[in-house]
Amino acid sequence: MFRLLFRFIKFLIKMGIFIVIVAIVINLFMIKTTEDQIVSSYDGTSGSVSNETLVEISRIEPECIMVLGASVHPDGTPSPMLEDRLEAGIELYNRGVAPKLLLTGDNGQIEYNEVEAMKNYAVNAGVPEEDIFLDHAGFSTYDSVYRASYVFGVESMVVVTQEYHLYRTLHGCKKMGIEAVGIGADQEVYAGQEYREIREVLARVKDFVMWLIKPEATFLGEAIPISGSGIVTQ
Repeated sequence: MFRLLFRFIKFLIKMGIFIVIVAIVINLFMIKTTEDQIVSSYDGTSGSVSNETLVEISRIEPECIMVLGASVHPDGTPSPMLEDRLEAGIELYNRGVAPKLLLTGDNGQIEYNEVEAMKNYAVNAGVPEEDIFLDHAGFSTYDSVYRASYVFGVESMVVVTQEYHLYRTLHGCKKMGIEAVGIGADQEVYAGQEYREIREVLARVKDFVMWLIKPEATFLGEAIPISGSGIVTQ
């Protein structure tokens, strides 16, 4: 009995080590195969995206700037992390990087609406509503990237989120055939970032498997070309 228990414990330890090694390999693969697509970081200062970066972005002729959603406060205002993403995306838009903003986030409940908060922020910053596309069903990074291609017909874009999140997003873009570059919106040290970094290790493994299987996004719907007016999404 003791020998069987010892063998079982030994098996569990080996499986645990194997799982950790697989997770490390997947994370390193995802980072190393996408890091050259991260062209710059936005630090919040005026004109902080250099002219050299703008030239590098222009080579893919992006159709839009996709800003990924994050949590919003109960009063409907963006969290600091989301606000920094929006600031970066709006500056890129104002500097002519792409003609459209694609704001994607969670609107799965009536009382919680990330994309409405994002739209209001962009409109208050002077972005015309017709240039703002809202993806209300961006429940996950996987859904956001899948729907960018399937629903909005995006073939090239700039992705804006914090750098730790860019690797997974850019990996998904490759799997959907979207030519993409990333801008890191890291303007401060965010509360709870250590937890997010740990969670992201697991999220990369999950998305790696998801992109291998490639199931449909949670919701699809009719095509809404990014080349048109964003008002129809609002």
